[in-house]
Amino acid sequence: MGLYQFKPIPSGRMGTLWTLASIRDSALLEFGCMGHMNYSRVFLERVGVSNACKLYSTHIDETDIALGGIRRFHSAVADIAQRDKPGILFLLPSAVPEIIGTDLPALCRELQPDYPDMRLLPFGCGGFDVNQHQGIREALTLLSRMLPVDVERTAQPSFNIIGSCADLFRFQADAAEIVRIMESALGMKPLCVMTSNTSVAQIERMGGAHVNLVIRREGLPAAEHLQKRFGTPYLLARPYGIQGTCEWIDRVSRITGIFPDGSFVEGEREEALRLISPALPMFRHVIREHPENARVAAGGHADVVQGIVSFACGELSLSKGACWCDSPDMADGNLPYYTEEQWTQAVQNEGKSLLMASGEALEWAGRSTELQIANPDVKWRLNPYEPSFVGFHGAVHLANLWVNAILEETF
Repeated sequence: MGLYQFKPIPSGRMGTLWTLASIRDSALLEFGCMGHMNYSRVFLERVGVSNACKLYSTHIDETDIALGGIRRFHSAVADIAQRDKPGILFLLPSAVPEIIGTDLPALCRELQPDYPDMRLLPFGCGGFDVNQHQGIREALTLLSRMLPVDVERTAQPSFNIIGSCADLFRFQADAAEIVRIMESALGMKPLCVMTSNTSVAQIERMGGAHVNLVIRREGLPAAEHLQKRFGTPYLLARPYGIQGTCEWIDRVSRITGIFPDGSFVEGEREEALRLISPALPMFRHVIREHPENARVAAGGHADVVQGIVSFACGELSLSKGACWCDSPDMADGNLPYYTEEQWTQAVQNEGKSLLMASGEALEWAGRSTELQIANPDVKWRLNPYEPSFVGFHGAVHLANLWVNAILEETF
């Protein structure tokens, strides 16, 4: 694994857990050590996930590891079925059972007849060779394959959001802004926000939606499967900026055939421009007189970084500094993946630029954590109503952050 001052890329197990932990009316059992789940529960509480999926661990010990024991697994499943009676129990592997060769799907097939009222759904990605984003992709895909039932399209136009998961910073606020825009601009209601604000029943009804809004690339295989099975079209995009959000609404409109409410869209556009306009002279002045302070550097999830930077540089004419993503699987010629050594060096080289990264990186660099766009965090986030980064409201919020950061650095 190597030495890290901060953290390695999270494991696939963590990505799977962050995807499943916010699903209501379910339970999750990790075939692993108790310490894993205790740590994970604290993280989830800090990012605002609570009272959703019930989380348990088998708490394996040295004997289980040495002898491949599964007694604790059988006992834990029985206890959960008796205590909580969930309709579905997600089974999550950890690295140790993966290494010793425990066949979790086979165990579930063996036990399933004993629990006719509780479905056992095993997940993979427990080994060391799978990273966070691969775990999220597998979890979203498996959910879309195994849970939706055959349903008719809803009478009223509806949509699903795919990819709103707890690993993304301000995931709840961004999903809420997308829901607000879809309801007001297109008159469409959400069926399922997978997975930040959903239940097992809502995932089961996903096939009734008129469109799937995929807000991270890990959700693409899930959307492709739902399109193949139910004929549901999808859009892979995140709406950033004022013009970017208008274009996003237009793309959804073309896919669904629903003409947007022009008065709402124009009203939102004009209001966002009105609120941002006092900052525009400041941006122009700094671009001209202090160009180093008008440079946006960003690191985090590839889709988030690309969207925020496109708004900053495309609509506000700020310049682009060092930008990187947090997964080698998502790197390309325009957005590289940086190792810890590379991004720490990039942060040091950025000087007075508008640095947007994880709370951990910003605190280490002595920069304002107000510009945080990624995890790991250094604060608790109990409020799901914090300003978003996407949509019209997100555009105003980002411009407000940038103008104040420029004021602090320049004057």
